[in-house]
Amino acid sequence: MSHRPPTVHPYIPNSIPEVRAAMLDAVDAESVEEFYAEVPARLRLDKPLDLPAPLLSESELVRHVGGLIDRNTSTRRLVSFLGAGCYDHQVPAVCDEVNGRAEFLTAYAGDPYEDHGRFQTLFEFASMMGELLEMDVVSIPTYDGFQASATALRMAARATGRQRLLIADSIGRDKLSKIVDYCKPDLEIVPIPMDSTGQVDLAALKDRLDDSVAAIYIEQPSYLGVVETHASEVVSLAHDVGALAIVSVDPATLGVLAPPSTFAADIVCGDIQPLGIHQHFGGGHGGFVASADEPRIVMEYPTRLFGVTRTAVEGEYGFGDVAYERTSFAVREEGKEWVGTAAGLWGITAGVYLALMGPQGMTELGERMMARSRYAMERLAEIPDVSLPFGEGHHVHEFVVDFSATGRSVADINAALLERGFLGGADLSREFPALGQCALYAVTEVRTQAEIDGLAEAIEEVLR
Repeated sequence: MSHRPPTVHPYIPNSIPEVRAAMLDAVDAESVEEFYAEVPARLRLDKPLDLPAPLLSESELVRHVGGLIDRNTSTRRLVSFLGAGCYDHQVPAVCDEVNGRAEFLTAYAGDPYEDHGRFQTLFEFASMMGELLEMDVVSIPTYDGFQASATALRMAARATGRQRLLIADSIGRDKLSKIVDYCKPDLEIVPIPMDSTGQVDLAALKDRLDDSVAAIYIEQPSYLGVVETHASEVVSLAHDVGALAIVSVDPATLGVLAPPSTFAADIVCGDIQPLGIHQHFGGGHGGFVASADEPRIVMEYPTRLFGVTRTAVEGEYGFGDVAYERTSFAVREEGKEWVGTAAGLWGITAGVYLALMGPQGMTELGERMMARSRYAMERLAEIPDVSLPFGEGHHVHEFVVDFSATGRSVADINAALLERGFLGGADLSREFPALGQCALYAVTEVRTQAEIDGLAEAIEEVLR
């Protein structure tokens, strides 16, 4: 491989030839190529990347990035009925204010972060999440809710010593893909079919249960927006064969839905994006895992857990790690799972949101979403040839709309709605082809009656 002269780049540190030469000399290397000698040639690029010339001034860079951003149409300019895991909720100004503080925003994971209160802020987040979930132990945020679900399933497999995982087939296919990747090759994933109401088919579940099952996993509400009314029975069936019951929840719904702890779920997980975090394209997510304070389960957490304790000074207390020896930070490759950078900033933000809302605020949030989503369901059901497959069930803020009888695809309808200023529901035809041309619509507390009526009128116009 030919030696290429080093490139000086304004945004890459230590790219100046003199600095690079001094670094190579310090480690007794002739070139950077020596560090990649073990990488097979077939995996290496033997020519420079085809990159544009660097922008050398800040003003040019700002203009360029601003132009890229302007090509995106955000939910600030559209009326969004798109959810499917990332929701358009009201974000109180105080969440952005605390989130943007330099000691939180710019810190990574070292001492400066801890000196400015990371342990306490994340302890407060975990404490308030514990109150919302009625659980004793809550992890600091994982990357996202997908990882939280996968981690909870692996925890259950380790705690039970079993390899089969029964997962409700109403799960979103992107999340399922993450779980499969995280749990293979040693764990077997078995789907539990839906019944005609969109809930877990209890008869099919019973047929799949035996003493090889490590856990049953359901969502409350499900990805399709349906509230599992027999969730407690699912949990009991899991416990009958010695398996653990894992329930994934949307924390924004817990002001109106009973937390899974009330029907004896063992592990609860989910995503904190609905708690004061803006929608981002691929970001703004953080997962949580929660349980009772049972050593058999707690010692299977791979994530850091923060607690409060007395210090050497009488009357003072401090915050720090609990059972640190569980983590890969302590035991490296012997850890139960690898633990790295977590979504701590979003945990701090969610903590601010929960402190601001309080129990009454969370109840009002849930009630408003339920009322507005039910209004939207009834309004859309009035449109000729439009139906709601699971409309008789309970929903909080999401529901399925079937356009199959219209002869139009969801993709075509959504494209026409976009021209009229609306983001339609998530297209389910790829994930759940058996449902036909269905879309998953989300109605959060920020959607008004006028906007819902406007959506219905726009759909009627599109279908004429």
